[in-house]
Amino acid sequence: MLKRLRIKFIAVIMSIVTVLFVVIFGLVLHFTMQSMERESVQMMRTMSFRPPSDGAPMHKPDKKPDNIRLPFFTVDITRDGEITAYGGEYFDLTDKEMLEKLVDTVNERKKETGILHEYGLRYLKKDMGRIKAIVFADISSEKAMIKGLITNMVVIGLIGYAVFFLISLLLAKWVTKPVEKTWNEQKQFIADASHELKTPLTVIMTNAEMMSDKSYSESARDGFTKNILSTSKRMRGLVESLLELARLDNNRAQIKLAEVDLSKLVNDSILPFEPLFYENGFELSSDIDNDVKVSADKDKLRQVVNILLDNALKYSDPADKVTVELKQRGSECILSVSGLGTPLTKEECEDIFKRFYRVDQARNDGQSYGLGLSIADSIIKEHNGKIWAESENGYNIFYVSLPV
Repeated sequence: MLKRLRIKFIAVIMSIVTVLFVVIFGLVLHFTMQSMERESVQMMRTMSFRPPSDGAPMHKPDKKPDNIRLPFFTVDITRDGEITAYGGEYFDLTDKEMLEKLVDTVNERKKETGILHEYGLRYLKKDMGRIKAIVFADISSEKAMIKGLITNMVVIGLIGYAVFFLISLLLAKWVTKPVEKTWNEQKQFIADASHELKTPLTVIMTNAEMMSDKSYSESARDGFTKNILSTSKRMRGLVESLLELARLDNNRAQIKLAEVDLSKLVNDSILPFEPLFYENGFELSSDIDNDVKVSADKDKLRQVVNILLDNALKYSDPADKVTVELKQRGSECILSVSGLGTPLTKEECEDIFKRFYRVDQARNDGQSYGLGLSIADSIIKEHNGKIWAESENGYNIFYVSLPV
């Protein structure tokens, strides 16, 4: 899938580049040809239809202007059809038959100016009363210039095409990198979810089969029933967590923003955890600033605090205490939950927010599926905040930053 996506991306980029090159080079060629034609016609007008000097025959100028650079010659046709040619240093004007062919060809055309491609000449005609004058200019230099321009454009186009192709390869890899990451995470997520669901299903099926065995006593069957019920509850918790993540991923979770007294919310969240910490031999302390208010969804923030406290309860060392702090710093507030535990590496501090990731597999009691911190991360991102973990001197600290 990713390979096809990259190919489509490169094809789109190169199609756009092709269209741009065709349009840009086409416009350059068009305007260059127009400019050369306009300059050539202007020169022909300047040379042919200047007022004659004293003693000059008919309209023939006595001196060639300085701005005439194209080889040209002029043909005058009188009313009785007599042809007179002059001004052609680069042309053989003694061939009357050729001159008559040129004049006849021009007379067949209605336009004042045009090109005789078979002769490589541009003409300009004008009726001056007693005579008709036709100026012919050589266009071989124009053709050579246009040919050179086209050659240069082809070379530049091929080089540019190769450069853009290489750039598009790099861009395709860069653009699809997040897609590749998401795709791999999705595959890993499906594999992990399947694995987590497989274990409780196996337990349920095994206990159900043992219940159907008449050789077991009623008390044993009651135990099988309790096992099925307990495992089903854990399985429901997993499914609910998966659904919560799906809603957060699809932005379908109902985030109801309102002013929330975060100080009160954290204090209220700590209260139900105090007996749990006490029963497990923990000391739970708090240092919370008063009147810290944020715009947030109250229920979602309470869920985040509960996740952090539950995580500290499961993975902190009972020999030490767990500390909850809430401090306001300028335009943001920082909530932290710290406890002594197995030090986390820098990589683990980042990976711990991934789905189904558990640092200490040995301490997994089947109640945790490694989704809590991932859910907390998604909720905080929905609130334009940030959540991260740090490990210092044996203490693992989880931080949450929210705009005040």
